[in-house]
Amino acid sequence: MSVLRPAALALALATALTAGGYAPTARASSAPAVDIPYETFTLPNGLRVVVHTDRKAPIVAVNVWYHVGSKDEPAGRTGFAHLFEHLMFNGSENAPGEFFTPFKAIGATNQNGTTNSDRTNYFENVPTTALDTALWMESDRMGHLLGAIDQKTLDEQRGVVQNEKRQGENQPYGQVWDVLGATMYPKGHPYHHSTIGSMNDLNAASLADVKTWFKTWYGPNNAVLVLAGDIDLATAKDKVAKFFGDIPAGPSMAQPKVDVAARSADSRSEMTDQVPQSRIYRVWNVAEYGQPDLDRLQLLAQILGGAKSSRLDKRLVHQDKLVDNVSAGAYGSQLSSTFMITAAVKQGVDVAKVEAAIDEELKKLLAEGPTAEEVARNRTAVEAGWIRGVERIGGFGGKADALAECAVFMGDPGCFRESLKTLAEATPEALRATGNAWLGAGKGSHTLVVNPGKRVALQEEPAATPTPFQTPKADAKYKTVASSVDRKTGVPMPASFPDLKFPQQQHATLSNGTKVVLAERHDIPVVQMSYEFRGGQAADPNGKPGMASFTMSLLDEGAGDLNALAFADRAQSLGANLGASASLDSSSAYLSALKQNLEPSVTLFADMLRKPRFEQADIERVRGQWIAGIKQEKANPNGIIQRVLPGLVFGAGHPYAAPRTGSGTEASIAGLTRTDLQGWHAGALRPQDATLVVVGDTTLAEIVPVLEKNFGGWKASGNASAAAAIPQVAAQAKPRVFLIDQPGAVQANIVAAKTLPSSADPKTVQYDMANMIVGGDFTARLNMNLREDKHWSYGARSGAGGSLGQRLWSASAPVQIDKTGEAMAEIQRELADYASGKAPASKDEVEGMEKVLTLTLPGAYETASSVMSTIASNVLYSRPDDYVFQRTAEIEAMTPEQVNAAAKALDPAGLTWVVVGDLSKTEAPIRALNLGEVTIVDADGKPVAKK
Repeated sequence: MSVLRPAALALALATALTAGGYAPTARASSAPAVDIPYETFTLPNGLRVVVHTDRKAPIVAVNVWYHVGSKDEPAGRTGFAHLFEHLMFNGSENAPGEFFTPFKAIGATNQNGTTNSDRTNYFENVPTTALDTALWMESDRMGHLLGAIDQKTLDEQRGVVQNEKRQGENQPYGQVWDVLGATMYPKGHPYHHSTIGSMNDLNAASLADVKTWFKTWYGPNNAVLVLAGDIDLATAKDKVAKFFGDIPAGPSMAQPKVDVAARSADSRSEMTDQVPQSRIYRVWNVAEYGQPDLDRLQLLAQILGGAKSSRLDKRLVHQDKLVDNVSAGAYGSQLSSTFMITAAVKQGVDVAKVEAAIDEELKKLLAEGPTAEEVARNRTAVEAGWIRGVERIGGFGGKADALAECAVFMGDPGCFRESLKTLAEATPEALRATGNAWLGAGKGSHTLVVNPGKRVALQEEPAATPTPFQTPKADAKYKTVASSVDRKTGVPMPASFPDLKFPQQQHATLSNGTKVVLAERHDIPVVQMSYEFRGGQAADPNGKPGMASFTMSLLDEGAGDLNALAFADRAQSLGANLGASASLDSSSAYLSALKQNLEPSVTLFADMLRKPRFEQADIERVRGQWIAGIKQEKANPNGIIQRVLPGLVFGAGHPYAAPRTGSGTEASIAGLTRTDLQGWHAGALRPQDATLVVVGDTTLAEIVPVLEKNFGGWKASGNASAAAAIPQVAAQAKPRVFLIDQPGAVQANIVAAKTLPSSADPKTVQYDMANMIVGGDFTARLNMNLREDKHWSYGARSGAGGSLGQRLWSASAPVQIDKTGEAMAEIQRELADYASGKAPASKDEVEGMEKVLTLTLPGAYETASSVMSTIASNVLYSRPDDYVFQRTAEIEAMTPEQVNAAAKALDPAGLTWVVVGDLSKTEAPIRALNLGEVTIVDADGKPVAKK
């Protein structure tokens, strides 16, 4: 339930463009090898339906798109589309209460709803046997919603949306998007105002207004339904007609005319925010969604600033060292699209110098055009990204999303084929010509610079006189059909559910001692692997927090005979994604390779692991970016909490006390030497103690020789890494409260934390279930209290990450600043009542959460990456191959008594509270709660003397 700015497919393609490509080869100018076949039909009431069959998992993606977004809001009514998206999650006439509730009982996954300027969508993946449940629910809110919307529901969701707005504006650079929309589009243009709307307009929304809005826009003739997965056309026709056929059509609403609002002159503005460094945004209005020029601009953006070795990266990051990062992208929308260059200016660097360099590189690209090699290498990146993207049937950017977007905006569910064809046929000259047509001389851009300083709250434009809502007349050309559905009998629930299936794991051992675990998945031609090493952030030497993560991040900054830029080009030319990182207790290196380029990709992967260059110039470049990242963490409320909380809970010097971001401190990173990095690499990356997890389109007979050839002779010569023995810390004897000042904040970020036993503890699953009741799900107690009941927060949750030592459990909620004390009191009360047994978990709650944790599993392992991460977790905690099944059986057998016994561990008596917010508004009400000793600390967790 959120705001999305760019259209989904445009964003998916832009993402794909950064994913890498394979070596140029002769190829036909046609659709990619991996397609999304589909069939369509339309009901008499105008509902368009798209069906895609994919039998790899017993799940169906249900995706409903309504062709209405913030562009359709009249003056004085901003935010209506997004507000209504929220209202449609609050039950319908025949299914009152939370829309999520029956979906939790059937194991739905990837369930959400989003709104952008052009459309509103709702989606979920459900077990095949539960498709009737999903279709009943979606059709009930399409055809039977108005009677369920009352003033209380409107007020509740209005409050939630306003807190979502506050949450966005409270982030560093969070006001940029409102400014850019108002700047790039003149008043009266559908894109002039933000999707989330103004506080004034949200406050003015009346019950009559929202009901008229629904009658106007949410008819079946203004919607597209996509069913993708374990389904066929005949089944879809029968079920969709049954559940949706009797819903009357609404009016046929005209869409706004395309208005790119191209500008003829450049302009520039500045603003200040509580940020650590200046950031430049340079923006153009360009061709609308569906135009071939937009596809070409996406490829041009990739060449300019969309990859690690792009032109702007080479110039600004590597050569001139003016910025910590730079990017470029083109993002499509229905009436006009956005081409954007963003640069994070290094501290101390003149912003004007960076702007001039960006301008020079852009003018050079437009004057000369890209090289043929650049076009070929970056163009093929789209195919690699596309192949990976179509592995998922649902969720953000999955196959159902791509089909729905094309159907809504272009009237053709397969329009993505034309986009990919355009990109495949793009020539250097075509890209140069397109770039000049939209970005060249006389095509005005706007540059917005955000500089460090005081955050100044944006002044909303004076409230416009609201345009009266008038319900257009329903379109008489559409008809309804009789339905056999008796909605008064309630939501149909499945009598059975698909069995959990997890790929059989095969095992081998390389001659260097590395254990290999393979899970075959042959649905897309991709092979993924993760080399899992013992020892992670917790093994950082004393005084050097961040060493593990920093070292791992440098592995792909040049290896073997390839320097950093050449390495990035080689990975892109193979269509390979590579990287390395450190988590709390382990370190890992990752490869995703196209099947056709598996062997050379593994060779590059082996060079990354065995022969990292650690060149001093690269160390210094990454060090600068890294320290800038730490400063960004300290400007973000959640980042501050991640940095400060572990040290307060575990105590200074404990292996788990360092920031959970893994980034370390400015001082520790500044002090790391090349010798330090080489020593970590030699000691921690020991293949003889490691496991290589492989998932994808290969066999053991095929992959082992490739791995043996590249890794068989690799044995670490350094000392064994001390995969840190983690000492126990005693529970806090009494609560403590730590306050961190964020002047001007419109929200307070609250977290309450304590330790739980290790993930290896025999009762881990019981603790997980106890957590689910209080904060592990949307329907859990904390969220239902602070969001759905009191609407003080956009969301409250709790959970504990996995760890070999004690786990850090926390409950968290961002809340509107004037409700800080009351929200903390509610969190305290919820935990105390639960842990003490005053409000124990009921049988229904436990059974409900059991379903959430078990019935979702057939859909949870849809992708190879989800399988790989589960196997890697089993490796870390020495769990058997069938642990997924063992854990499921334990959850299914769990009793309320076991859950309530485990809930005692959540007793708030020893909580460590951290609150980030404006102290002038939070300190007094928090002290009045008397939760414990109050200490004011800074963003490093160090005590601050009160003025």
